Amino acid sequence: MDLITAEHRHITAEDTMKLLRIGAFGAEKPAVLVGDRNYVDLSDVFADFDEAFFAHQGIETVRPLVSERIAQGLVEELGDQRIGAPIARPHQIICVGLNYSDHAAETGQAVPNEPILFTKSPNTLVGPYDDVRLPRGATKADWEVELGIVIGARTSYLDSADQARGHIAGWTLINDVSERAFQMERGGQWLKGKSAETFNPAGPYLVTPDEIRDVNDLDMWLDVNGTRRQTGSTATMIFDPYFIVHYISQFMVLEPGDLINTGTPPGVGMGFQPPIWLTPGDEMELGIDGLGYQRQRVIGPR
Repeated sequence: MDLITAEHRHITAEDTMKLLRIGAFGAEKPAVLVGDRNYVDLSDVFADFDEAFFAHQGIETVRPLVSERIAQGLVEELGDQRIGAPIARPHQIICVGLNYSDHAAETGQAVPNEPILFTKSPNTLVGPYDDVRLPRGATKADWEVELGIVIGARTSYLDSADQARGHIAGWTLINDVSERAFQMERGGQWLKGKSAETFNPAGPYLVTPDEIRDVNDLDMWLDVNGTRRQTGSTATMIFDPYFIVHYISQFMVLEPGDLINTGTPPGVGMGFQPPIWLTPGDEMELGIDGLGYQRQRVIGPR
C-alpha cells in the first residue's frame, strides 16, 4: 500500500465521490477514486456496490469513511488493475429507446409520445475497457453511447419527476451495444438484439448526483477506429432522467442498484448510408462530460 502522496493531501471525499470496482471479472472489490489514478479500498467494509449496499444507504456512509482514510494516508495506486462495471450485476437493466429526436429521425422512426421501454439481460454488464464479443450469427452490430441511471432506493409509484431525484444513486457512462438484425429483423422484442454477453460496458465509475452540475446538459461522444461517429448532448433528450424514473415507477418496481440506459444521440451505425457495422478488430472509444471514458475492442464469437 502506498501512503498518500503530497499532491493528494489536499483531496477530500468532497472531491472523490466516484465509486468504482477493481479486480478480475466476478471478483471485483469496491473502492472510491482519488484523483485520477489512485483509490481508497472499501472492501473491508462493504461486500460490493450491490442491492444491499444501496438499500441500506451505504452510499451515505462512504464520504466520511473515505475522508478518514485519505487523512490516514490509506490511498493506493490503481496501476494496471482491471476496472469493472461500477455496480454489481443489477436486478434488472431497463432501456429507453428513441429518446433523442434526431436519433429517431436517423432511424426513420417517429418521435415517441411516451418512453419506449425494453429490458436488457443483466449479465450483459461488463467493465469499461473489457472486450465486446459479437454473438454467433451477428451481421449488424452497432454502438450507442448513453447516460446510465443507477437507482438508489426501492422505487414504485412516484408522485412526480422531482421526487425521483431522491431515488437516484448516481450516473454512469454506458455503451448500449446492439445487434440490429437480431433486434429489428427477427420479430418479437428488442431484447434479442441487446442481450448478448458483453453488450453493456459500464463505467469507469458511478458519479453521485452532487458531483454533476446539470445532468441535462452533458456533452457525449463516441469514436470507432479513431473516427468520430456520435456527438450529442443530454440536453436533447426527449424525456429527461427524472421523468424517466418517475415514468418507469408507474409500471414496475425499481430495486436499489438497478440500471436504466436512457437512450443515445444520432450517429449510430444503422443511421449511415450505407450503414456501418462493427466487425472483429474494431475499437470503440466513448465519453460523457464528468462521467469518464471507455474503450472496447470488438472480438469474434465463441
